[in-house]
This record gives sequence, structure tokens and C-alpha cells, in this order.
Amino acid sequence: MSLNLVDCLDLPARQYPERPAVALDNFVLSYAELQAAAKRVANLLHAKNIGPGSRVVVMLPNIPQFAMIYYGVLYTGATVVTLNVLFKSREILHVLEDTQAAALFVWKDLAQEAVEAFDMAAACHSLIQVESALIPEVPETGESFVSLFAQADTEFDKAQTNPDDTAVILYTAATSGKALGAELTHFNMFQNAQTCGLILLKYTPEDSLLAALPLFHSFGQVVMLNAPLLAGAKVVMLPRFEAGKVFEAIREHGVTVIALVPTMFHYFLYGKKDDDYDVSKIRLAVTGGAAMSMELADKIRDRYGIQVLEGYGLTETSPVVSFNPSPEKNRPGSIGLPIWGVEVQIMRPDGTFAKPGEEAEIVIRGHNLMKGYLNAPEATEAIFQGGWLHTGDRGYMDADGYIFITGLIKDMLLCSGLNVYPKEVELVLEEHPAVAEAALAGKPEEIRGEEGIAFVILREPLDDAEKVLTAHCRKHLASYKCPRRIHLVDTLPRTPEGALDKAALRAMLIA
Repeated sequence: MSLNLVDCLDLPARQYPERPAVALDNFVLSYAELQAAAKRVANLLHAKNIGPGSRVVVMLPNIPQFAMIYYGVLYTGATVVTLNVLFKSREILHVLEDTQAAALFVWKDLAQEAVEAFDMAAACHSLIQVESALIPEVPETGESFVSLFAQADTEFDKAQTNPDDTAVILYTAATSGKALGAELTHFNMFQNAQTCGLILLKYTPEDSLLAALPLFHSFGQVVMLNAPLLAGAKVVMLPRFEAGKVFEAIREHGVTVIALVPTMFHYFLYGKKDDDYDVSKIRLAVTGGAAMSMELADKIRDRYGIQVLEGYGLTETSPVVSFNPSPEKNRPGSIGLPIWGVEVQIMRPDGTFAKPGEEAEIVIRGHNLMKGYLNAPEATEAIFQGGWLHTGDRGYMDADGYIFITGLIKDMLLCSGLNVYPKEVELVLEEHPAVAEAALAGKPEEIRGEEGIAFVILREPLDDAEKVLTAHCRKHLASYKCPRRIHLVDTLPRTPEGALDKAALRAMLIA
């Protein structure tokens, strides 16, 4: 049996060739046009001997070229690796080396960090800079996307890939501090898109969905790209989240479905207090990535008449695990019921299952589980135990099977819906010659959910320490990972076993 994730585009392109597929402001591509564009990308990659077994890194914001290149890579049978556009050269280089990527596509306006990484990556032989206009610009390093695209043919016979071949690799940080690439198969991604879009959310060709969530992230990629296209709907791109732009897009494109993380919903609620916007066409609003307060959900319902439905997922689960199935069956405060084909249990430390209402670790099995972490068998073995994927999230189920998250077992922060692993930040801080030891803890924050606060022991005096160390972090880490404050301390709290006591640090921040 052959299955290629590009069928999310191929199938509707046959059925709805003239319907709008993707839009950005006044620029709209039909399904036939998007398919032809993706095949051009496939041909330009094929000319570089990129195909099955190759990996291609894509660093683009939410623009039509993201969809062109994403599906173009899949047409060739290669694996697409999507990265946060804010990543620094250190983070990019790690991915290029870990995947042995053959090519790197990068947004020209944000290319500096990628160029630095490309220059240090021995295996990556092609850097393609994607311009914002249709006029080719010859970059100092690499090649012009517009130029290569214009020369490529629009006919391409897609590669026959197997369901368990890796379609996408998405990087997630880990408690060790090293980013790990979750290998997601064609079956993982296609089934999650089909289950979420067609069965659960019931997307139709009449829907217009606002892609405000970053498409390089698993949530946006499946729920706001693969799933709506598979249904023949229109995807409205928003390169950068701004409340005003959200409302403009809703008005101009008749948006019927929105998906935002709670931080975005906060600005959706408060961003334009004095203007009257018509959101009456919105039939569905969903959230995930972090817990949404019931107070915020109530305010959105009261002001706009929109009930926000909450779901849950992880990069390693392709990503959706559970969802509140409808406004009528919504259970506020819950992340809903497991989606079709996915099992969720609450597992005690001894491996037995908890009773309704009893808290323990959330574990998962089903069609959405990744193959494993690329080049990391020990980390893969650690997350898969006894046939279940162990999430590191703590929660419980009620008597009706609705899941509630109560906290984290793993050492992780959720900042504006994005995962931040303290170990990665701590290692960067400890690379500074003046730092003896560092610890990062999360402080609750109304809009972002949490913000990272670092505690640092210096080995030698350092003038303007907070400013210097903040600049050091910003040089090596994406901005959302960098601590908001840095406190200089003489000692750090420890457990009786000598480990850092993160609970004590968090208590200090809340006090």
C-alpha cells in the first residue's frame, strides 16, 4: 500500500481544482495552482538529486510559499523538516547536522542566522532564499527561490511512499537540553488530519480557516493546513499574529474557523476594544498548546458569542490526542475526549491505571504515535514504555472519560503555547565563562501562561550581569526561550538527594 501525505493536496486538487486553496491578503491560489506550484518545487529539488531518503529543512512564516515547498518536498518522497523562523544559528545547525539535510529553504528577510548555520553544515549543499516578491533577488549566499521556481516544470509524478515512511520531522526540546526530532510518518500525519478535519471538526469546502498558528508547529500544520486542504477548504495565511490583522482577515475572507493558543485569544479579546467587528460567520473556535482559563473563555463567549473548544496534543502524537467534540458536549476546563483511534489512560507510577478522579501521568497509544526520535534510541525508549507513550503531563479522567490536566511531571514551561525546556536554557547560561550554575523556573503570567525566570550563581564578578547574560541567551536561543528575568543568587535550593529543587524555585517566584 502506498500513502503520501501530499494526498492532502492531491485529492482535493482533482475534485476542486478551481476552488481557493490558500490566500494571503488579496493573493489567492486555487487548488490547481497550488498543486502546480508544489510540483515546480518538486522538480527543482529533483534536479538537485533530492528524493526518497533526503531531508529538507523549511524555515518560513505562514505564507503561500510554505505550502508550495512543504508539499513539493513530499511529492519527491523526501522528508520535510519545519523549523521556527526565530531559531538562532546554533539551533539551526543542530537540526541540519542531526538530519543531514540536503537543502534548506529560508525566508530571505530572516536569513542571517540560517546562512551562518548553512556555512557550518557540511552535508547541506543547497540554501534557497525565498523572496517576498515575485522578482528574483540574487542572494550573497545560496540561490533565489523565485529564479529556480520559474525555471521548473509543473508536471511531476509523485513518489510512492509507504505509510510508515517518515513524512515530517518536527523538533522538540527535551529534558536533557538537546532538541530531538520526532519522526512522524505519512500515516501518522494523514490519519490525524483526516480524523481531526473530516470526522471531528467537520471541515467542508465552504469553510475558510485562519492560519494564525505557526505552520512550522505541529498544531498549525495539521489542524490549519493538512486537514482543511484535505477537506477542500480555504486556508487564509497570517504571517505574524496581530489582533487587527486577525479581524481584517476574518472580514475579508469570511473566516468560519479559527484556532489560536490562549495567549492569542487574549489579544483577540482585548486587542481592538473600540472597533466593531463582525465575527458572525465563525462557526468554530479551537485552542490548544496551553491551558485556557475559564474566565478568558467566558469573556470571549460573552463578547463575541463564540464558544472556544479546547484540545490537547504533543509533537510526538502528530499532534492531536483529545478534543471537546462540540459546543453541546463541551466540558469547560477539560481537554476533552480522546479522538477516534486513540487511547488515553491515567497511569500510576507502578504501571496500573488510576480510578476516575485520581491524578497520575497521562499515557497514550494509537495511530498518532511517532516512530521515535531521530538518532536518539535511548530517548525513544524512555518515552515509550509498556506500549504507551508517556507524556510527562499529570492529570485525571472524570467518570465520563473527559481528561483534565493538573500539572507537569516533566521539567518544562509553557510560554505562549510553546514548550520551553529549562535544561536547554540552563546549559546556554552555563556556557558563559562568568556563570558557575544556572536554574530556570516558570512564573505564572496572565497572558503568556508562564515566563521563564533564571537563577544564576556567578563564579566571578560580572558588570551589568542581567543585561550581559540576557544578550548571551538571545544570541544562542530563540527569543521565546530566553528568560524574562535573571536573578543573581549565592545558592540554589536542593533536594535531600542533591538535585536542584525546582518546586522550591517555583514557590519562591509565586510567594
